[in-house]
Amino acid sequence: MPATDEAVELAVAAADAADDVKATDLAILDVADLLALVDVFLLATAASDRQLKATAERIEERLRSRGRKPERREGTAEAGWVLLDFGDLVCHLFSAEQRDFYSLERLWADVPRRDVRTGAPLAPATATSAATVRASVREES
Repeated sequence: MPATDEAVELAVAAADAADDVKATDLAILDVADLLALVDVFLLATAASDRQLKATAERIEERLRSRGRKPERREGTAEAGWVLLDFGDLVCHLFSAEQRDFYSLERLWADVPRRDVRTGAPLAPATATSAATVRASVREES
């Protein structure tokens, strides 16, 4: 079952907030079919510690205006990553180096993507399947 409309609307609002402070590489991953507690992930990249902190603060502010506050917050801007857990939405905010290191797009290669502006499902990528990604990771090791 795909993500709930509410979770998708929150993700779009969070993506819009991240875009306000010029975060890049925004992506919404629909993980509802695979995870029981989370419907969508928002991924975003910030160019500096300061921008990463501003991105997290803007997302929290925007979603607070919608009556939501994070159930949990982990990481720090100085560490290069911040996780904001809103229950059905989890925002993964990274520096470019940390985003490459954690490589969540590769880990979740088979989950549906959603448009960051509208929340509409995107056509499945013709890119690499998770099995191919896992095989390439084994080859790199």
